[in-house]
Amino acid sequence: MILQPLRMADDTHDDDGDVGLAVKPRTRTKRPPMYKVLLLNDDYTPMEFVVLILERFFGLTHAQAFEIMLTVHKKGLAVVGVFSHEIAETKVTQVMDFARQHQHPLQCTMEKE
Repeated sequence: MILQPLRMADDTHDDDGDVGLAVKPRTRTKRPPMYKVLLLNDDYTPMEFVVLILERFFGLTHAQAFEIMLTVHKKGLAVVGVFSHEIAETKVTQVMDFARQHQHPLQCTMEKE
């Protein structure tokens, strides 16, 4: 917390001759917590479908989407993006709904950064 002196309208002198000052605390706003959106690997969802998800819901280029898809395939999961809670939650829901509509078991989740 940073403190700044605030002059009072009727500054008075103490017995020592000092001017009395009120101090007003300055508050800083906190940034909202961010959340990582993760895609998890499975043995059934086609790689092309994962690339489509990444392009459609995360706005990635084909090359970026392909790179992340390979990371998911090789390492078992990958961070797709970092967003505010509401946006991360929406993206997870969109991906999961789209995967279910196309009968794929793709898993998408989020965790606090």
